[in-house]
Amino acid sequence: MKRKGLYILIALALGGAGAAHAQDNTGSAAPTTTETSMYDDRWYIAPTVGGYYNDTDRNTNSRQFYYGIGFGRYFSPNFSLDFFGDRTKRTVDTDAGGGRWSNNTYGVAARYYFLDWNAWRPYLLGGVMGSQHISNFEHGWSPAAEVGVGVSKTITDSSDIRVEGGYRYDWDDKTQPDKDGYGDWFLGFSIVSRIGAPPAPPAPPPPPPAAPDCSKQFRNGVNLCDNKCPDLPEGTIVGPDGCPQKVVIDLRGVNFKFDRPKKGEKDIAKSLAEPTKDSLAVLDQAVDTLQRYPQVHVTVAGYTDSVGTAEYNQGLSERRAKIVYDYLTSHGIDASRLEGPIGHGKNDPIDTNDTDAGRARNRRTELQVQQ
Repeated sequence: MKRKGLYILIALALGGAGAAHAQDNTGSAAPTTTETSMYDDRWYIAPTVGGYYNDTDRNTNSRQFYYGIGFGRYFSPNFSLDFFGDRTKRTVDTDAGGGRWSNNTYGVAARYYFLDWNAWRPYLLGGVMGSQHISNFEHGWSPAAEVGVGVSKTITDSSDIRVEGGYRYDWDDKTQPDKDGYGDWFLGFSIVSRIGAPPAPPAPPPPPPAAPDCSKQFRNGVNLCDNKCPDLPEGTIVGPDGCPQKVVIDLRGVNFKFDRPKKGEKDIAKSLAEPTKDSLAVLDQAVDTLQRYPQVHVTVAGYTDSVGTAEYNQGLSERRAKIVYDYLTSHGIDASRLEGPIGHGKNDPIDTNDTDAGRARNRRTELQVQQ
């Protein structure tokens, strides 16, 4: 009952690990949150008591108690590592000389667990150690190893119980010169007690923000349920999605005849360059834009070409701004949204004043959007 028993148990343990691995890879159910993330990594102590069924080659009594203690921790939900020590005393058979044969064993044991943290968890055990043997024949040390299986159960937030059995082989070839080692079966019971306070549970996620009341909440005239930029201050010029939008009101094409309008002239059509209907169409588009963006304010500014005195052109530019101003207000644009009318005379030309075509383009009125 020496190495043969050890080899058999190693084969069984490896077979069990392979079957468990295959089940993990082929199972349809995904691991639960508890299996993958909930485990306690505090250090623990594990007092142990148990019994041996001794190798007959020891020439001792066949059954014997042992006791010990472990110190370890979980490094993942499925893996723990213990440093341990244990002791046993065996009574040597009378025909072998009698007396006591003691073993002090110190080593490290690894355990691999299956199933959920809070369930009854079967596990595989493997360990290596040094064995101190003390008898009437020899005092010395030898290497040893063990394999086994067990089951563990969490009973409180700081304690578990473990029951395990296995096979331990001791390469002691000094105590009895004609023997080169001994294999003993063992069964042990441990109470695992974790050290320190339990870890705090994770903080609950914050509650989701309350949904806006789509029937009442608006920002810059856009319903909050459709508003992608709800933090903009009131009065910002925005598009249908509530985000900033630059409004351009272009009056290019609205040009005036030379030296028009005259003082007191009210009919804008008589002052506009031919074809008059094209210029009026541009003005009507400007009215439509202002109606679609009620928060937009504009400055109405008039300009002239360079022909004539500065004083005369200043008055002419003011008349041009005023006649456009009146057109807008007569078509429903509130005067509170219009600054002016303002005349700039021959200043700020947009084309050359050296040609008829350039001077025609300079005779104009602009709607300057206040951003």
